[in-house]
Amino acid sequence: MSTLLSLLDAFDDLSQARDLRERTYVGLGDTVVDVGCGSGRAVGELVARGVRATGVDADPEMVEAAVSRWPGGEFHVGDATALPLGDGLVTGYRADKVLHVLPEPELAVAEARRVLKPNGRAVLVGQDWDTTVIDSDDPVLTRALIHARADGMPSPRVARRYRNLLLDHGFRDVTIEVHTIVFTGAVMLPMLATIGEGDWLAEQTARARDDRLFVAIPMFLASGVRP
Repeated sequence: MSTLLSLLDAFDDLSQARDLRERTYVGLGDTVVDVGCGSGRAVGELVARGVRATGVDADPEMVEAAVSRWPGGEFHVGDATALPLGDGLVTGYRADKVLHVLPEPELAVAEARRVLKPNGRAVLVGQDWDTTVIDSDDPVLTRALIHARADGMPSPRVARRYRNLLLDHGFRDVTIEVHTIVFTGAVMLPMLATIGEGDWLAEQTARARDDRLFVAIPMFLASGVRP
């Protein structure tokens, strides 16, 4: 868990990630649920702006970390497909880097519609795990490793479906954007270690040491309004 938290913190601290996070807050209104809240940063930032924000995450350890880090927020252990909220209670729904771990992400989008008030906004954010870009001396092996890593997830390519998922569930004014996060330092080595090992990882480690590492992750941001 500490490795995952460290990786999330490193990602969230990047100026590009902060800019993207700010973009996700637009139009969420004054009552927001953050699904897959992780360590709770988005909830904390929203609360600081006067928003009543609730974080939900399936991992009890993440929720425990969020409670300790952001005492002003409200956090619950819960399932993205069965949120601990009544119908039509929130003006904003935010799901950041979570739908790819769900076998049926469409159920989460149905939940978004259920808990949103009329004219409430849903925001979906995440990467398409097939589109990670890594500079390597062996691009063929790197491509195979990226696809293998993606295939080990329940819904690795759901981000390319965000727009259609929102449309399929009756959302209107649906938009989709792509924001690319670039990493050039050793902070990404724990993530790269989940993709490959041996000589491949040793090359990436050497690249990080020599300031030659390059990883680019396109992040897809979709939003829509509940009728």
